Amino acid sequence: MAVKTNNKHPFWTRGNQVLNLDLSHRCPLECPYCLRQKNFKNKNIPVPGQDLSYENFIKITKFVNRILFCGQLSDPIHHPNFIQFLKICYEKNIDTHIATASSYKSKNWFIDAFKSNPDAIWYFGIDGLPKDSHKHRKNQDGEKLFDIMLESTKYLQKKPTWQYIVCKYNENDIDKAINICKENNILFTLINSKRWSKLDELRPTKRKYLE
Repeated sequence: MAVKTNNKHPFWTRGNQVLNLDLSHRCPLECPYCLRQKNFKNKNIPVPGQDLSYENFIKITKFVNRILFCGQLSDPIHHPNFIQFLKICYEKNIDTHIATASSYKSKNWFIDAFKSNPDAIWYFGIDGLPKDSHKHRKNQDGEKLFDIMLESTKYLQKKPTWQYIVCKYNENDIDKAINICKENNILFTLINSKRWSKLDELRPTKRKYLE
């Protein structure tokens, strides 16, 4: 299996009318380098924003043929109409990509989401082996989310992707993660973060993961 190292989603290709949507201001995680934390929560400032309305979403779908649900201030699964949005994309044959790191929905909720749009492509942000991912993805239950990622293969037409940001605590577990993906028929993508400070305790030690 080829391992991709990306700082961009494959969503960004030419020849498409594409849009990335940050659906709301909602996310239960506290990842230290997320804009939510750095710009707002660490300064005791409420995270700004509101939920994208159903009406405005319908307008958007008239002008695009590819949508990525990937939040900078939110996790898309926490929009109250998210499953409905997925159904609309499926009905309108819109190429749909979802990037999530939140484990704060039930397994049954995720199954309903997968069923609502079986053509969608899902990216699961689990940084390291599932038992360790909470060290970067604060408040994440990595083992639960990993189990949900495996469950998705029963309902989705396209393979889900395990998206793995390299940190100090997980840089020696990459080969093991790749083998897990091979065994479970899922894709694997490494992400080299550009947000580390030189004294950061999570910063990888190997130069190739800082480039």
